[in-house]
Amino acid sequence: MLKEGRLMFKDIEFAHPGFFWLMLILPAMVAWYIWRQQKLYGYLNMSAIKGFSTPVKSVMPKLRHLEIIFRSLAFIALIIALARPQSALSWQNSTTEGIDIVIASDISGSMLAEDFQPNRLEAGKNIAIDFIKNRPNDRIGLVIFSGESFTQCPLTIDHSVLINLFSDIKYGMINDGTAIGMGLATAVNRLKDSEAKSKVVILLTDGSNNMGSIPPITAAEIAKQFGVRVYTVGLGTHGFAPFPVQTAMGVQYQRMAVDVDEPTLTKIANITGGKYFRATDNEKLKSIYEQIDKLEKAKINVTEYRKKTEVFLPFALLALLFLVLEFVFKNTLLKGALT
Repeated sequence: MLKEGRLMFKDIEFAHPGFFWLMLILPAMVAWYIWRQQKLYGYLNMSAIKGFSTPVKSVMPKLRHLEIIFRSLAFIALIIALARPQSALSWQNSTTEGIDIVIASDISGSMLAEDFQPNRLEAGKNIAIDFIKNRPNDRIGLVIFSGESFTQCPLTIDHSVLINLFSDIKYGMINDGTAIGMGLATAVNRLKDSEAKSKVVILLTDGSNNMGSIPPITAAEIAKQFGVRVYTVGLGTHGFAPFPVQTAMGVQYQRMAVDVDEPTLTKIANITGGKYFRATDNEKLKSIYEQIDKLEKAKINVTEYRKKTEVFLPFALLALLFLVLEFVFKNTLLKGALT
């Protein structure tokens, strides 16, 4: 019951809260009533009551105090009505100047190297999925590339679908190789008609371009023409990385040289106004996504609407009801209540 009462007054505001200072009159009013009662009825002291018959006890004398109770409640209700309680209903309209992002991920055979846990491909997927979850207001798409490239998921605000499609990517879906230029060009093609205020490609690769009909720098120039900013991420530790090889004796590990084409990736980022990052382990890749998340923040315009409804009438009627009850009881049931 108390909880329901709190909820009822949760959205109540008062237009003239200054009237609540009148509540200070209430203690004085009660004190005056008590003093008046004492003066009116006085006290009778007797040394013994043996000579008097014991009167029949009646609750009527006690009920005479209903007068001050009703009057006090009427006074409180009237002050609340004068303070003009209003129910305030508010809601917000949020408009976002959205950012369209395409993640272009390398899925070539070298992405199975295990200098990341469990390997480069799976680490890249898991960390990218966390990045997607943290950007609910953006349209995000997914392009994968190896020896060729294709769109795994077009730009969408339905991130649950995107995450499912991202989880499904694996090595062997397309011919092996590293067509960085083709992967970037496909991602730019997905963004060229976008009307978003900011268009971004996050390009992840662990090698150097060795396939495809579009050179990486040409793809970067195309991205610049369409106002697409490219953040490039080179995956792989420095030197050598353990690479699993299936043999007749089971899985054996070979040391594979890490071949990240940092000069080309840096140039792509510089041409498009983006930035190049080098990720050497899971934590470094996670921090890179966090940096990109901070660099690419959408501006949100929030418009707040408020609707107020006057609710003083119930309190005014309540005050009138208590005054009527005081008058009726005083002139009927409580008339002569002392005796």
